[in-house]
Amino acid sequence: MTDSEILELIRCSPPKGHRALFDEYYTYVYAISINILRGYGSAEDVEECVIDVFASAIKKLSEDHTGTIKPFIGTVAKHRAISIRRSLVSKTGNNVPLDSDEFVPLESGERVEENAEHSAMTDLLLQKIKELGEPDSTIIIQKYFYERNAKEISRMIGMNHAAVRMRCTRAIKKLRSLLRDFY
Repeated sequence: MTDSEILELIRCSPPKGHRALFDEYYTYVYAISINILRGYGSAEDVEECVIDVFASAIKKLSEDHTGTIKPFIGTVAKHRAISIRRSLVSKTGNNVPLDSDEFVPLESGERVEENAEHSAMTDLLLQKIKELGEPDSTIIIQKYFYERNAKEISRMIGMNHAAVRMRCTRAIKKLRSLLRDFY
C-alpha cells in the first residue's frame, strides 16, 4: 500500500487508515526501536516504544499531510526510542546485558532496519516498474532481474531486438523520472 493510499484511508476511514499505517510500517519502526534500545531495555520496553511511536504518528499525521510517511515515522521512532533509552539509563544507571532473560535478541546477525528499508525500496521499485505498462515492465524485469539480453527478450515478447533495446532505454529514463518524483 502506498503512502498516498494510507493517507487517503486516514482521511476517509481513520480506523482503517491507522491499521494500514501500522501494517505497513510496524517492521520498520520495530527495527529502529530495537537497534536503539538494544542493551538498555527489555522486549517490553521495545514494544512500548513501538506503540508510543504509532500513537504519536497518528496524532501528528494531519489531514493535510502530503508526501512520504517513511521519513516522518522513522524520525518519530528514532526520537521516541532515544527518549526511552535516556529514561531507562537515568532510572537504573546500568545496562541490561544482551544475554539477559529480559531482553530478546534478534534471531540472526542481520540488520533488520536495513532489511526492512531494502524490502520497502524493492516494493516501491516494482510498483513503479508496473506503472510503466506493457511491454516496458516486462522488458525491464527480464533485463535487470533475470539478466536476459535483448535477443532473448525479443523472442519472448515477439518484438525486434533493436526495438527492445530502444524501449528499454526509454523505459529506464521514464522509471528514473518516476522514482525522482517519489524521492
